[in-house]
Amino acid sequence: MSVKDRVAEYRRKMRERGFRPVQVWVPDVRSEEFAAEARRQSLLLAAADARSDDQDFVEAVATPWGDE
Repeated sequence: MSVKDRVAEYRRKMRERGFRPVQVWVPDVRSEEFAAEARRQSLLLAAADARSDDQDFVEAVATPWGDE
């Protein structure tokens, strides 16, 4: 049985089970552009965290489980 036949058989069986093929495009995490953008966003997040008191507010109004 050729690879083409095996793939066709596999897809037929999956369709019989109620599945359908889906193609998903995702970012190439190996690219330099991705790494640069990830670094840029992480630096922005770190800077925002350093100048924000949001976490202090969340902790002040939080109630531990079972104490409500």
